[in-house]
Amino acid sequence: MRSNIMLLLAAAIWGMGFVAQRLGMEHMGPYTFNGLRFLLGALSLLPLLIWLKARQPIANNGTIKELIAGGVISGCILFCAASLQQVGLLYTTAAKAGFITGLYIILVPVLGLLLHHKTGINTWVGAFIAVAGLYMLSVTDDFNIGYGDLLQVLGALFWAIHLLLLDYYSNRVAPIRLAGVQFIVCGVLSITIAFIIEMPSWGKAILGWQALLYAGLVSVGIGYTLQVLGQRGAHPAHAAIILSLETVFAAIGGILFLGETLDNRAIFGCSLMLAGMLISQVRIRWWWKSRGNHGK
Repeated sequence: MRSNIMLLLAAAIWGMGFVAQRLGMEHMGPYTFNGLRFLLGALSLLPLLIWLKARQPIANNGTIKELIAGGVISGCILFCAASLQQVGLLYTTAAKAGFITGLYIILVPVLGLLLHHKTGINTWVGAFIAVAGLYMLSVTDDFNIGYGDLLQVLGALFWAIHLLLLDYYSNRVAPIRLAGVQFIVCGVLSITIAFIIEMPSWGKAILGWQALLYAGLVSVGIGYTLQVLGQRGAHPAHAAIILSLETVFAAIGGILFLGETLDNRAIFGCSLMLAGMLISQVRIRWWWKSRGNHGK
């Protein structure tokens, strides 16, 4: 129960993070916001790194070469994913962005087929339902998809690639160190682009300090820590399902704090997408066995 509560809190923090991302861009451009956000995120991991080093001083942390290689590659993919998401938020709502981004949960096992990972029928069922939901949520009657929604779909693809990279490198280097390096890489790339096309200033950053602190320290620092601690004692399928509720909290945050609204078609689409995400994470055999045991 404690692990599930930690994961639920992480999902709530990340979902509400979409609100902070929207509010932050009232004062600065998307690349400036992302750059400062991820550099703050890297800084916020220092206490966790110190704590883990004290608890596991002899843990295998891999070589420096592996850490840098993994951090740079995953950081570049993270930059693509975060940039698409952040720029997309200029043209779509936090609620829709949250649900569309959640598609990465289904895209991970689908892309895993290229790496010869096994995928159950539940993934295909969930993917079909989620795509139907995406159509209801984002595609208009004349078969056009909004620019912001399209960027979020592309972003979901990069989030899925990013998760597969982390899965690969986390078995070779310390996960928290890897996270720190990738956050620095993503932050530096974002700031570099910001100086080229946005002309960032400290004055604008200070005006959006609340959104930056939430997105950097709370969303990255606290949210990531809760995920690490929560997944230690949670079933992988349960953890994925709970974390997918991030999309629901994004919708709630958008409605409560940004005054966003969803029509009946969009609500139905969101419901289908959430159902597809959940179905993709529950193996049919495991569900049937659990159902049978409950009946006994």
